[in-house]
Amino acid sequence: MVRLGLLHEDEASGGLKKAAKHLLSTGKIRQFRASTGLFTLTQTMAGDCTYLGPDRRCTVYENRPGVCRRFPEVGPRPGYCPARKIER
Repeated sequence: MVRLGLLHEDEASGGLKKAAKHLLSTGKIRQFRASTGLFTLTQTMAGDCTYLGPDRRCTVYENRPGVCRRFPEVGPRPGYCPARKIER
């Protein structure tokens, strides 16, 4: 969240739960799971990330969060990437 500019380092060092409460109240994240420490960013009505550009590329690629850096090994369907063509 610091990399994205959604939190300052001092806010992040104050505890994830407190930071999550702030981010939830401002609508910058959709949810926070304290057990894993993972944030879910807000999404568009179509379910896309708000940082996904019209060309379907990440607009904050260099500053993307750790979970995005680990995609597709982490996500709702580990190993699946919609950008890859299905080989049969």
